[in-house]
Amino acid sequence: MNAKPYMNPYLAGFFLGLLLLATIYITGRGLGASGAVKSVVVTAVKSVAPDHYDNTQFYQEYDEANPEGPLRSWLVFEIMGAIIGALLSGLISNRVAFKLEKGPGVRIGVRIAAAIIGGVLFGFGSQLGRGCTSGSALSGMAVMSYGGILTMMAIFGSAYAVAYFVRKLWLK
Repeated sequence: MNAKPYMNPYLAGFFLGLLLLATIYITGRGLGASGAVKSVVVTAVKSVAPDHYDNTQFYQEYDEANPEGPLRSWLVFEIMGAIIGALLSGLISNRVAFKLEKGPGVRIGVRIAAAIIGGVLFGFGSQLGRGCTSGSALSGMAVMSYGGILTMMAIFGSAYAVAYFVRKLWLK
């Protein structure tokens, strides 16, 4: 497989900034992904456990905030576009491959468990922080939000603090 070189990171960052600016101008809000995941989870709970859904205040408040239904949120369409765009980009540059990257001394089960645990912790943290990295940090910093700046510092600070302890999942 002859993969094309990656885009210049400065140019990619510039395009991301333009996209963020356009999103704020068009929708009045920045980018974000955790809201879309929340919409999918709310829809799943409503179909799997309707009694729980009907008797939980969170879901009732979510219904009031989204009268057209949770899957009609623009964030759901944003994430669908990001997934489709990433797939098209990978296809165009010959980078689509289903593989599991891990360090040479790490078993596949450990790598999968670490990925799932990390994903769950990140998802939980995004709810505590009222948004994910793109929503809280990227969009927040674009409008000079004190919370966005603190979120970005916390994300990178905790990543640097934890990286030493999990480095063997990827390195020799």
